[in-house]
Amino acid sequence: MLIVVLFGTFAANREAGAGHGEVLGAVLVAALAVVPGVLPVRPELALLASGLCTAVYFGAGFADGPVFLALPTVTFVVALRTRSARWIPWAAGAALVAAGALLSRALATDSIRTQEVWQAIGLVAVVAAAGAVAVAVSQLQASRADRTARAATEERLRMAQDLHDGVGHGLAVIAMQAGVALHVLDRDPDKARASLEAIRATSRESLDALRTELGRMAGRDAVRRPARGIGDLDALIERVRAGGIEVVRTGGAEVVDERVGEVAYAVTQEALTNVLRHAEATRAVVDLALVDGALVLTVTDDGRGGPTSGKDEGMGIPGMRARVAEIGGTLDVGPADGSGLRVRATLPEHL
Repeated sequence: MLIVVLFGTFAANREAGAGHGEVLGAVLVAALAVVPGVLPVRPELALLASGLCTAVYFGAGFADGPVFLALPTVTFVVALRTRSARWIPWAAGAALVAAGALLSRALATDSIRTQEVWQAIGLVAVVAAAGAVAVAVSQLQASRADRTARAATEERLRMAQDLHDGVGHGLAVIAMQAGVALHVLDRDPDKARASLEAIRATSRESLDALRTELGRMAGRDAVRRPARGIGDLDALIERVRAGGIEVVRTGGAEVVDERVGEVAYAVTQEALTNVLRHAEATRAVVDLALVDGALVLTVTDDGRGGPTSGKDEGMGIPGMRARVAEIGGTLDVGPADGSGLRVRATLPEHL
């Protein structure tokens, strides 16, 4: 805009027949009306300087030209980086001063020309429009930044949840299997060997999951692990059984959407991990049933129970709630019949 004002003002005044000195003065004043928009000065001073320079330009009788865009430009730049309450009064004042100079120029000719009146009205309107557009752009930028920050937060939470689900489960199984191996090391070497082999397999799987998530956090293209579903529940249950807990699977529902199966697997994994880590249980039951077009997954144990709501839930239960809610399901966590904890997820059979 500064370049446009410089060359446009020079051409307009030369065409009007002004002398060299008058042309130079017009160009200087017009440039000073735009420069405050690019200088690191207070918003009030930028608007005041632009308004005064515009008024001087009109008051001096220089030829009309792109100087009409100087104050709107400064208003736009200032409004883009300043709160509305700070710039609006000064922009309004500067526009009125510049419009007053236009009307004064008309009065100096002993007749109010319609052109100056409409130019004054147009100048005030363009300044207001420039400020409004700047506010809209500023809000759009803030909204975009907020969406970006929210997306980044959601991605961090997803990564944390994936690490919790994969690595946390693996460590819980490893800890339980290590305890079994130590318990039977002297009297049942074959059982101890089986537990150690299970530890090796589980730790390798957990390390792969950890590398995948760390690579994604570092911005590298990591190969995403295949999503586990209903068909992988038997392997999950067998891994938990190797830790010394009796796990029984009842019911069946093999044909569900892939995403539903993935959530069902994640809920089962987290529920069984909690059984391993907290419940002090000896037996758990995993039940799957299709009821009225919904997949009902229930995991119960005979342990000492656990948190069912509130701030003591840790990361696991809120993570299960979020996964289930994401596909339109519901999760109920509460005491089981007799003793222990019951986790029941009701998921849509098809999305």
